[in-house]
Amino acid sequence: MNNESTSSNSQTDWQRLDAMKDEDIDLSDCPEITPEMFAKAVVRRGLPVTKAKAQVTLRIDSDVLEWFKSQGRGYQTQINQLLRAYMEARQ
Repeated sequence: MNNESTSSNSQTDWQRLDAMKDEDIDLSDCPEITPEMFAKAVVRRGLPVTKAKAQVTLRIDSDVLEWFKSQGRGYQTQINQLLRAYMEARQ
């Protein structure tokens, strides 16, 4: 963790924070993350600076397409994001 202040008048007590243990942190207002929450998670990366979209015809299994459509609006964007993540992982 970088303790350098981004502002010349930081009011953060860095020494107190550094001395805290995990059990000292009040998480009462944070819900516990469940496996169901992770199952619904979507990987989002910073959007490209206006990249042009190309319209294509793509043959995919009908059950795969139906599953994406069942996720609601934005299923094409979701497919694009997953393909981008796959592409970037392979570069």
